[in-house]
Amino acid sequence: MLAIETCNLRRRFGSTLAVDGVSLSVPRGCVYGFMGRNGAGKTTTLKMLLGLVRPDAGIIRIAGRDALADRLGAARCMGALLEAHGFYAHLSGRENLDLSRSLLGLKRTELGRVLDIVGLTADAGRRVGGYSLGMRQRLGIARALLGSPEVLILDEPTNGLDPDGIADMRDFLRTLPARADATVLLSSHLLGEVEQVADRVGIIHQGRLVLQDDLATLRAGQAPRLRLGCDSPDRARPLILGLGLTPGPDSDLITLAPGTDVRETARALNRALIEAGIGVHELSPQARSLEAIYRDITALAPTPQQEAA
Repeated sequence: MLAIETCNLRRRFGSTLAVDGVSLSVPRGCVYGFMGRNGAGKTTTLKMLLGLVRPDAGIIRIAGRDALADRLGAARCMGALLEAHGFYAHLSGRENLDLSRSLLGLKRTELGRVLDIVGLTADAGRRVGGYSLGMRQRLGIARALLGSPEVLILDEPTNGLDPDGIADMRDFLRTLPARADATVLLSSHLLGEVEQVADRVGIIHQGRLVLQDDLATLRAGQAPRLRLGCDSPDRARPLILGLGLTPGPDSDLITLAPGTDVRETARALNRALIEAGIGVHELSPQARSLEAIYRDITALAPTPQQEAA
C-alpha cells in the first residue's frame, strides 16, 4: 500500500487550471521530493492533500484512506509543516508544543518523544523568541509529529536558512523516515538539496506531473559522461570523435552512449591522448545532476496551448 496516492487530480481557479491530472505515487518509508518552480501547482497540490482545498476532480488516498470520503480519518494520518509557524515567541518550545498536544487530546509523553526525534530536548525550556530559524523549523516538525502520523508533508523546510542551517536540516531530513517511522513528502525548489535527501522525485510543471521516478532509476537512465581536462583540447577533439564519443563545445564534457563501460572508455581515451603527446590533468566520471535533469524535462514538456494546437 502506498503512503500517498492521487489519481487525475484537478483544480481550477477561475480560468486558470492550477493542477491538471496529477497522479502521485509515494511509497511508504521514503523521502519524496516534490519539485516545481513558483506557480507550477505544488502548493495547490499540497493543500488538496491536506484537505485545505477540495479538488474539482480526482482521487486522493492517504495511507489507504479515501481522503475525500473520510477527511477526518485521512487528516489523522498526516502531519504538516507549512510556511507559517504560528508559535508564541514568549513561550518555551515545550509550552508551545503542549498547547498543540492539549488541543489534539494527546498524552504528555508525546512531548518528550517528538522533542527527542527533532533533537530539541536540551532547548525545550528556552523561549521560542530566542530560537534560530533552524530550531523553529525543527519545532514545527516536532508539532507535525504529534500523534505519530504516518505521513509528513513539509513545505520548503530549508527556506530562509543559512548554509549551516541547510546542511543540518539536510542531514536531519535524510534520517527522518527511520526516526519517526513516517513517510516524508518534501516540497522544495532547492534541487541540490532534494537530490541529497530524496529517494523518489516528482516534477510538476504548469500544473502537470511531467516526471515521477525513483532517483536511483532516474540517474541510471542518464547517458554517462566524462569530464576531461587536457593541455590541448583542439588536438584532443578528433581523438575523442575517433573513439565514437560525443565531446562538448570545448571537448571538456564528453557524453557516452547509454550502457557504455565508463571505466574502460576512460582508460582507452587516456591511452589515446597520452600516445598523442597530450597531457591529461583530469578525466573523471560525471553524474548528471537533478537540476540538469529537471531543466531538460521542463524544457521538453509541451505547454497546454501547444497540445491544444
